[in-house]
Amino acid sequence: MTAIPQGGATYVVVGGGQAAAWIARTLRTEGFTGRLVLIGEEPHWPYERPALSKAFLQGTGSVEAITLLNPTLAEEARVECWLGQRVTAVDRAARIVTTADGRSVAYDTLFLATGGRARRLPGLDSLPSDRVHTLRTLTESERLRGALAGARHLLVLGGGWIGLEVAATARALGVAVTVVEAAPRLCARTMPPVVSDWLHTLHESHGVRMVTGVGVAGVTGTAGGIAVTLADGGRLEADHLLLGIGIEPEVGLAAAMGLALDDGIVVDAQGRTSDPGIFAAGDVARHPNAFAGTSLRLESWANAQNQAIVAARAALGGTGVYAEIPWFWSDQYGVNVQMLGLPGLGTHAVARGTPEAGSGCWLMLDGSGVAVGAVAVNAARDLRVLRKLLEDGRAPLPGAWTDTTTPVQRLPSRPNVGLD
Repeated sequence: MTAIPQGGATYVVVGGGQAAAWIARTLRTEGFTGRLVLIGEEPHWPYERPALSKAFLQGTGSVEAITLLNPTLAEEARVECWLGQRVTAVDRAARIVTTADGRSVAYDTLFLATGGRARRLPGLDSLPSDRVHTLRTLTESERLRGALAGARHLLVLGGGWIGLEVAATARALGVAVTVVEAAPRLCARTMPPVVSDWLHTLHESHGVRMVTGVGVAGVTGTAGGIAVTLADGGRLEADHLLLGIGIEPEVGLAAAMGLALDDGIVVDAQGRTSDPGIFAAGDVARHPNAFAGTSLRLESWANAQNQAIVAARAALGGTGVYAEIPWFWSDQYGVNVQMLGLPGLGTHAVARGTPEAGSGCWLMLDGSGVAVGAVAVNAARDLRVLRKLLEDGRAPLPGAWTDTTTPVQRLPSRPNVGLD
C-alpha cells in the first residue's frame, strides 16, 4: 500500500446502505485521517437489508440489530453523516457534490454506493398506495409488516428470492399467499431446474399457491384490496400486493456524471469507475469476475460488504482486487439455502445427501464437466469446503461427491476444467 492521504483530504461516500457503511468504516480502520462525509438519501442510519424480508418483517428483528453505523460509531469514526439528503449533482471537474437542500462539499475521492430501487410495473400508481408494496428499504419493510398484521391474503408478483422470502414470512404470520411468476419456474434466472422444482415443492408444502408460466395482464383496485388479471384470463384477489420483480441499479447520478454504464456502473477489479477519482461498490457496480469469466453485477450481502472494503483500500493505495466467487444465502421456513458460483449455468446436478429432503448440496456441472456452482440446503459446512476448492481452481470428482461417508475436504479432486 502506498501513502495514505492525511489531514487535508476529503472523501465523500454517496449512499446510505451496507456498501456505503463499509466504505466509511474501512477508510477509518485502514488509517484515513482526513474529512469523511457520508450522504444517504434514506433517513435511517446505514443498515443491512437481508432481514427486511425475514426477521425484521416478521417482527422478531430490530433496527439496532441491522444498523451498521449509528450516531455513536459515526462520532467515534469521525464520519459526518448527512442522512435524508439526496445528491442532485456532482461536478466532476470541480469535484463538488451538491445535495437537494443546497449543501455542497468538495471531494478528493468520491465513492458511489447508490444501490438499486425496486422495479415497479407501469400503471400501478393509480391503485391504493396502502395495498401495493415493494420491499427494498427499512421503511417499506415496516409498512409491509403493518399491512400483514391485518391481512388475510397476500399476492406476490415474482417468484425470485425476495418474493419467496416474503411468502415464507407471510405464511409464518398466518397469511394466505399466492405467488405469480411469469417464467415457467421459480428463480429461473439464477437457479437450475432441480432447485426451482425443490423451491416450488417447499412452498406448496407450506400452503403457498404457486402460479407459474403466466404473466399479468392488469391490476385493479377493489373495495377490499386489489385484483390481478392474468394473461390467461384468470383473476386473483388479495388484500395486498407485493412486487418482487427485481431491482434496477440506481445509476441516475452516475449517468448524469458521464460515467461508463452497463446495467450498473462499470468498475474495475478494485471498484474504480471510468473516472479514476471515483469508485463504486455494491448492488450498483458491475465488476469483472474471474470465476464467471465475464463482468457481473451482484445483488448480495457479501458483495456489498466485500467489494466496498476492496474499493476503500484501493482508494488509499491498496493493491488488492475483488475476486470472490459469488455467494448468496436465503432462509425460508427455517431452511438455510446457500448458493455458490453460478449454479444457473449448470446443466447437470450431482447431489450429495438429499437436499430435496432438507439436507444436502447440489454440485452443478456445465456441459463440459466444469463445476460452475452449487446450492446447499442446510449444508453450509460442505459449501465452505467446496468454496475453498473452487478458489484453488479445483473441484471434487463428481463420482466422489455423492459419497457422504467421506468428509468433503477428503474427497478426491481434480482441476476444475472441461473434461471433453
